[in-house]
Amino acid sequence: MSPFTPDQFAAAQKSNLSHLFALTNTAFEGFQKLTELNLQALRSTLVEGQENVEAVLAGKDLREVFAAQGNLAQPAAEKAVAYARHVYEIASNTQAELSKAVEAQYAQHNRNMQVFVDSFVQNAPAGSEALTALLQSGVAAASTTYQSLQDAAKQTAEVAKANFARSAAAASGTAANASPRAAKA
Repeated sequence: MSPFTPDQFAAAQKSNLSHLFALTNTAFEGFQKLTELNLQALRSTLVEGQENVEAVLAGKDLREVFAAQGNLAQPAAEKAVAYARHVYEIASNTQAELSKAVEAQYAQHNRNMQVFVDSFVQNAPAGSEALTALLQSGVAAASTTYQSLQDAAKQTAEVAKANFARSAAAASGTAANASPRAAKA
């Protein structure tokens, strides 16, 4: 006799589809934010490019042309760092939302599995103690493994965030140092 009724199976499928659509919408929202950021960056790059060309063409001698070009290095580097920060924030926020949804789904799945195992153990025939013990230990091991992987993923994300912050700070410092050298050229 099957422990699942057709109604339980249909409810599980409906729940899974609901979670799939929620994950898809979250991913799509992240993609939409990234697309909007890219369009904004492209628009400002075009406007600033036009202004920069006009500034270079307005130079009356070679020194003014080089000065105009030298003044572009720091703002361009700062904008690149700011753009990378925005991309990272969008990706990080989207990943966090997806992780929350997956964790909630896993917690529900884990509860359902525990209910199933408890029901199976209560209704198991005599002499199946070894099988029920194996089933219980398998579920416990899977839960422990998932928790370990989840903790490792969180630590990896924290390390990546710290590395990104250090890289962004280094890039900002490099950009600030590049501007005075370019102006001297």
